[in-house]
Amino acid sequence: MPRFAANLTMLFNEVDFLDRFAAARAAGFEGVEYLFPYAWRRDELKGRLQEQGLTQVLFNLPPGDWDGGERGIACLPDRVDEFRRGVEQAIGYAQALDCRQLNCLSGLLPASLPWQQGWDTLVANVTWANEQLQREGITLCVEAINSRVDMPGFLLDTSARVMALIEAVGSDNVKLQYDLYHMQIMEGDLIRTLGQLLPQIGHIQFADNPGRHEPGTGEINFTNVFAALDRLSYKGWVSAEYRPAGETGAGLGWLAEWADRH
Repeated sequence: MPRFAANLTMLFNEVDFLDRFAAARAAGFEGVEYLFPYAWRRDELKGRLQEQGLTQVLFNLPPGDWDGGERGIACLPDRVDEFRRGVEQAIGYAQALDCRQLNCLSGLLPASLPWQQGWDTLVANVTWANEQLQREGITLCVEAINSRVDMPGFLLDTSARVMALIEAVGSDNVKLQYDLYHMQIMEGDLIRTLGQLLPQIGHIQFADNPGRHEPGTGEINFTNVFAALDRLSYKGWVSAEYRPAGETGAGLGWLAEWADRH
């Protein structure tokens, strides 16, 4: 059975953020992730994890000005020093929270920046970040995000581009974060792709499409996808990173159904 985690940035918004840890545990999740931890003290987050017996599965490196529309800075040549400071900050949080994976957002490629320059900057930054994380026993994930609906201009928008990046960096410690929602939009053929890329996948996230809501609201057959992950003996976490169509608990039938099957 896949190990399911809840993304607390998107789920359980009916309660304050720090109360979402208990809500996730009560719903049956054993792991949690969220976009960014940096607005909270490390000891505060660690305490919530320990109180609920939850695993901190993953979070993202600092993305630049998220509220201002930035979606990562790893491809921006004039932000390298800021990127490196962010990596150091993320490592500190990961150590405090016993989080063994961090995700790097490549960022939006400015219209004024040549693609090759953005790519070369990304390769150099990911190579440097991976060296720092590997020394601490932390895996670096890199995510492909769809450029059709959610993030037009996002540099890494297909699994093939992430795989090219991993090859360019040349380290087994860099893994693909495979998001079923984003890749359904960009590629489809999810089960076959999961089978082909599984050795390089470090983390999986999901939401249904269209709408980015919970399983059962769109076109993805999650019963088949989750069963395929079982057949493939995937050992990593599978994180619910969707926007509930209504109250979070009302949309968790997929989790109860899968638990009943096992």
